[in-house]
Amino acid sequence: MPTPSLAALPVRRLTLRDLTACADLSENRGWPREEHKWGLLLSAGQGYGIDDPDGGLVGACVVTEYGPPGRPDLAAIGMVLVAERHARQGVGRRLMRHVLSLAGATPLTLHATPYGLPLYEELGFKQTGRAEMVVGRFIPGGAERTEGTRPATAEDLTAILRLDAEVFGSDRTHVLARLPAFADQVRVAERDGRIVGYAALWPNMLTHVVGPLVAPDTATAKALVASLAELTDRPLRTDIDVRHEELLTWLKANGLDSVAFNAVMAYGIGALPGDASRRFAPLTVAAG
Repeated sequence: MPTPSLAALPVRRLTLRDLTACADLSENRGWPREEHKWGLLLSAGQGYGIDDPDGGLVGACVVTEYGPPGRPDLAAIGMVLVAERHARQGVGRRLMRHVLSLAGATPLTLHATPYGLPLYEELGFKQTGRAEMVVGRFIPGGAERTEGTRPATAEDLTAILRLDAEVFGSDRTHVLARLPAFADQVRVAERDGRIVGYAALWPNMLTHVVGPLVAPDTATAKALVASLAELTDRPLRTDIDVRHEELLTWLKANGLDSVAFNAVMAYGIGALPGDASRRFAPLTVAAG
């Protein structure tokens, strides 16, 4: 039987049963397998993939919708991957066009690597910002304050959701409700008995990722990061909006190194909603 052409292979919806195939695809492209993150994305969002007749996936991506159920007002695209042997054959473009057709009028966002940037620009995405990934073992400088932060409790969820909707500009309840099970630690920052910031620490291969990181100012963001760093012996990793220069400088002075930059892009909207001054780091760049 002749092997079908790539263009003839259908795009299908992925489920949690495809988690191993997705992790294999990541590994094929030199990325970490990240099964834990794939599990969150496939349960909170919707995956799309093309099956390889020889086994595994030709390509895959994930879309995470935000806003009222059935009427999303924003969607994030992430984990756009194509197997090495099928690279540069239009698979990524086909997956993206499939997602664009399904999204209709829903605004979209994504974090683009330098490799993927030309495709997204060709499809009409516009750069609205940049994020810098930093990784390393956090070394306390001795002046970090962690007072005003504490472990989050189940009773805090309503306040966290309300705060996050203000800062992110869309309702992320279906994602954030999974944080207690997904993250190893979630902490909140309080002022006068009111939650004004929060951050999570979740495991990803050999690191712990700090994200989301929401705070009213840089001092509170530092306090949240320092309090989470005390709870792990793994290297920290986070993706900081480059507009938060003071936090990036502090992280680098405390042991983290810059490893990559991503372009924050939008489609169908001039600028991302919410309050960028309080949005320091995403849960993961794959989910916006």
